[in-house]
Amino acid sequence: MKPLLLSVGLFVCPAIAICQQPVPATLSLADAIALARQHNPAYRQTIHDRAPAAWGVRNAWSSLWLPSVTASGGVGYAGPGEQNFLTSSFSQSVSTWSSNYSFLLDWTLNGQTLSEPGLRKAQLNAAQADVVGAETNLVTAVTQQYLTVLQARDNAEVARQQLDHDEQFLKLAQARYEVGRASLIDVRQAQVARGAAEVSLLRARTAVQVEKLRLFQQIGVSAPVDLGTVQLTDTFSVQTPTWRLSDLLGMAEQQNPSLKALRERERAAGWGVKAASSSWGPSVSLSAGWSGFTQQLSDINPTIGSARASAAADSATCVYANSAWFNGGPGQVPLDCSIYTFSPQPIPLWGNFRQPLLVSQAKAQQQDLQESVRARGLQVQTDVSQAYLTLETAFQTIAIQDTNRTAAREQLLLATERYRVGSGTFFELLDAQVAGLRAETDYINAVYDYHKALAALEAAVGRPLR
Repeated sequence: MKPLLLSVGLFVCPAIAICQQPVPATLSLADAIALARQHNPAYRQTIHDRAPAAWGVRNAWSSLWLPSVTASGGVGYAGPGEQNFLTSSFSQSVSTWSSNYSFLLDWTLNGQTLSEPGLRKAQLNAAQADVVGAETNLVTAVTQQYLTVLQARDNAEVARQQLDHDEQFLKLAQARYEVGRASLIDVRQAQVARGAAEVSLLRARTAVQVEKLRLFQQIGVSAPVDLGTVQLTDTFSVQTPTWRLSDLLGMAEQQNPSLKALRERERAAGWGVKAASSSWGPSVSLSAGWSGFTQQLSDINPTIGSARASAAADSATCVYANSAWFNGGPGQVPLDCSIYTFSPQPIPLWGNFRQPLLVSQAKAQQQDLQESVRARGLQVQTDVSQAYLTLETAFQTIAIQDTNRTAAREQLLLATERYRVGSGTFFELLDAQVAGLRAETDYINAVYDYHKALAALEAAVGRPLR
């Protein structure tokens, strides 16, 4: 049982080691992206797909210039005994050992082998473009989730500040109630507001933990048990967008990874058309081989004795035949000349439209990819334009929300002071508090909407813009 447990341990441990990759206590965006490049499963799968494409290029060039080599061999043993086949019996008195070997070379040159290197190279370029596209998508996804964690963290901080304000408002309401300047309703309202703030803070902190879990999932590693031990350290500044839409569209046309990958696949389809069309052309094939067969008896003496007896009988029969029938006349045995006959290989003259079918299928695939490239180009233009407009709107929204936030803070200060001196009601204070909370949250969301829109614009263009 111990060897079985050991083998299971060896099988499971590597997977656990990958999943339990240690995460640094302070995680920057660059660290998160670097870890994701190493461990994100989808990105790793795309990288793995590149290796077969690279070997395909080597195989195409090797098949074009070098013959295929095949070697085989075998050993056989037959013991003494008798074997029946239908009405015939075969027997041998001694055992025999036999061996065989062969060494074959084969080389073919036709239109398909000539076009195969170009086809495989185009497929390799497409695989490389897929890797670049997958990396761009990975960077965008990790960046977006990193920003989402920061956004949840800042909203949790606003919720904490809101709870502090509600505790102060409760103390203020209790103090005014104790001196007879406020009713018990104000105290109960302040208690309810504080309880709601506690619930909001609890939910906000839970949201931070959940978004961290999603970040670790996106990176491709297991999250630590205590999520609070990992702190995100990066900060992002808001800058005025200075890019022009026409320049961004031009960059996307040249650098968008998914568009480049489709173009490479279109080129590969073009080589596929050439390979299919080349089936009409001639084909040259050369083959060479070397083979042998050996057989050895385990005991030669019985065989020699049997051969001597058989030779003596044949000699006696021959003497009798010569004396009785041929009178010593020589016999003539014709030679078998069939081994010198030349047998050419048949040339197919009619293939039931197989060649046109292959060419038509290859052309249809190429045309479909051409349309896919055009459709993807239109989609890239839409994505870039949409991200650019969203970024412009988010930047303008930040300024408006900042103004609203300042006004809401002043409104809350005024309402608090009015309630403190008895000029305002507690309901006015609650209204000002709700407006201030909404303004703070809207400002935070506007800032992170700007950063997420910029990340989406970078993904659509295919290159960093900051």
